[in-house]
Amino acid sequence: MVEFVVFAISAAIVLGGALGVVGFRSPVHNVLSLIATLFGVAVLFIAQEAYFLAAVQIIVYAGAIVVLFLFVIMLLGVDRLERLDADRLKGQQVAAAVVGGAIAVLSVLALFAGDQGAGADAAVTRSLQGERDVEGLARLVFTDYVWAFEITSALLGIAVVAAVLLSRRSSEAPIDADDYPEVTDIFESDVPEDFLDDPDDDLGAAGQAPSPRPVEAAGSPGDLVRDSEDPQ
Repeated sequence: MVEFVVFAISAAIVLGGALGVVGFRSPVHNVLSLIATLFGVAVLFIAQEAYFLAAVQIIVYAGAIVVLFLFVIMLLGVDRLERLDADRLKGQQVAAAVVGGAIAVLSVLALFAGDQGAGADAAVTRSLQGERDVEGLARLVFTDYVWAFEITSALLGIAVVAAVLLSRRSSEAPIDADDYPEVTDIFESDVPEDFLDDPDDDLGAAGQAPSPRPVEAAGSPGDLVRDSEDPQ
């Protein structure tokens, strides 16, 4: 009875968290729902006396990978609203529908064919008898499931490369050159023409800058006052 209650509560947490992952609109809420799902799966591992898997589930997945998800969400700003048709690949929706349907069919077939795999499960149970949890798990991973382990490692490597490429993608709009005047036009409008055409204004042989030109005197302040009072 106790095992049934533990299984029912854990299954409810797992299903509720999974629905929250695909149901909430906020990516932060999706990640928090994923944490609840991982904790529910860890409780199921403990109920099956797989303590090492439960510890790895909490330490590695809930404690490290989910935190990485949060960092990616905060840094890339994927919590902002985006257009659904942006960066869409050709035939992406059709391929996603085909893959999703295939996974659903395989899940249903595996559910109804559960009794046929009882012999294989019993063989695995017998192979783990008399061995420690970590030792038996390592034996299975690196013998019977070595190819699945390597493929999973390759997928994780691809995910890391994709995360790096997404983080380097610039989100700023390109600058339109027509909105800004040319730099040469700015300098040519401020500098006299005779200064640009005079060859004597170049740097000397010693690399010294030319001396500034004298500015013509505009008169003393008194002359300016007398000129302003003159009616002519």
